[in-house]
Amino acid sequence: MTVITNIEDLRILAQKRVPRMFYDYADSGSWTESTYRANESDFQKIKFRQRVAVNMENRSTATTMIGQKVAMPVALAPTGLTGMQHADGEIKAARAARKFGVPFTLSTMSICSIEDVAEHAGKGFWFQLYVMKDRDFIERLIDRAKAAGCGALVITLDLQILGQRHKDLKNGLSAPPKLTIPNIINMMTKPRWGLGMLGTKRHGFGNIVGHVKGVDNMGSLSEWTAKQFDPALNWDDVAWIKKRWGGKLIIKGIQDNIDAKLSVDSGADALIVSNHGGRQLDGAESSIHALPRVVEAVGKDIEVHMDGGIRSGQDVLRAWALGAKGVYIGRPFLYGLGAMGEAGVTKCLEIIHKELDLTMAFSGHTQLENVTRDILLPGTFPTGA
Repeated sequence: MTVITNIEDLRILAQKRVPRMFYDYADSGSWTESTYRANESDFQKIKFRQRVAVNMENRSTATTMIGQKVAMPVALAPTGLTGMQHADGEIKAARAARKFGVPFTLSTMSICSIEDVAEHAGKGFWFQLYVMKDRDFIERLIDRAKAAGCGALVITLDLQILGQRHKDLKNGLSAPPKLTIPNIINMMTKPRWGLGMLGTKRHGFGNIVGHVKGVDNMGSLSEWTAKQFDPALNWDDVAWIKKRWGGKLIIKGIQDNIDAKLSVDSGADALIVSNHGGRQLDGAESSIHALPRVVEAVGKDIEVHMDGGIRSGQDVLRAWALGAKGVYIGRPFLYGLGAMGEAGVTKCLEIIHKELDLTMAFSGHTQLENVTRDILLPGTFPTGA
C-alpha cells in the first residue's frame, strides 16, 4: 500500500489512474509552460525564519474569506472537467471541502451541474462564471447559482480568448473528446477510472447541455462553445453581472496594478491574483511574484486572494505572509481526486493543513491571524516595490 505524505505522492498516483488526455489537461500550461513552472518554483525561493523556545500550544489556522469562516485560508479553485478526473468529481470534491471547512468553487465548465452539486453535496459552495456571448444564458446561469444558494460568484476575466496548450492538441482533447486509437488504448489501462465512469450518467457539461437552445448533446456543445468566449468582455459587463448577482463577488485573473484598482472600483468583495495556472499568457510573471505589488496597490480597499503554484501548506503560509487573505488550490485537489476520489481530496486538504500548521509553529506563531511577512527571510521574497 502506497503511503501518501505529500501532494507529489497524490500527483504520481493520479497520473497512473487518470487517462492521459484528462491528466494532461489538468497538469499543463500554455506554449512553453514557463509561467506554469514559475508559479511553483518561485515559491521555493522564499525562505522562512526559524524561531525556537516559543510556546507552540493551542495553535489555530482558522480565519475568514470574504466574511465566511474557514478552517484555513484555502479554497478549492474552479477547474473545468473535474468530473473527468474521477466520476462525479465535482460532487465528491465539494463534499470533501464542506466536511473540512473550506470553500469549493464550481466551474462553469464542470461535468456535474450547479443543481447536482447542491443536491448531493449541500448548498453554500461558490460558483465561477465564464462570461459567454449568449447573455441570456449567462443571466439564467447567474439565477441558477442564486437558486442553488451559492455563497459567492467568481468572475474569471482572463479567458476572453484561449491560450494554446500543446498537450491538449496532441491528445485530441475537445468537447466531446476525440476517441482516437491511442486514447482508447490508454483508457483501457485505467480500469478504476473506467468502472467509475460506467457507474455514472454524468459525462457532459451539466451547466450547459440542456440549458442552451440547440445544445442538447455533446456534439452540438462543441460548436456552441467554440463561438461563445467573448473577446469584447469589459468592466461594464462586470457592473452588469454584479447588479444581476447581488451577492458576494470575486474577480479572478488580476496581475496588473491598474486592473487591481479597477477591481476595487467595480465594487467586488475580493480579487484573485492569478495567471490562470500558467494556462493563458505564457511568459507572464508568477502569481506569488505579482502578489505583493497588487496588495500594495489596493491596500485595504479590497480583500486580496491568489492562486497558482501552491503545492504545500508552506506555500499557503508564504502567500499569507505576503498579504493574501486566501489562496486557491486547483491541481493539488485534482491530483487527490484522480488518485483516490473524495478520500483523495480530503487527504490533500489534510496534508496542506498539517504543513501550514507546523510551519507556522516553527516560525514562532500559534495564531495564523498574527502572522506577517516578518516570518520570511529578508531578501528572499518579492516586494511591492
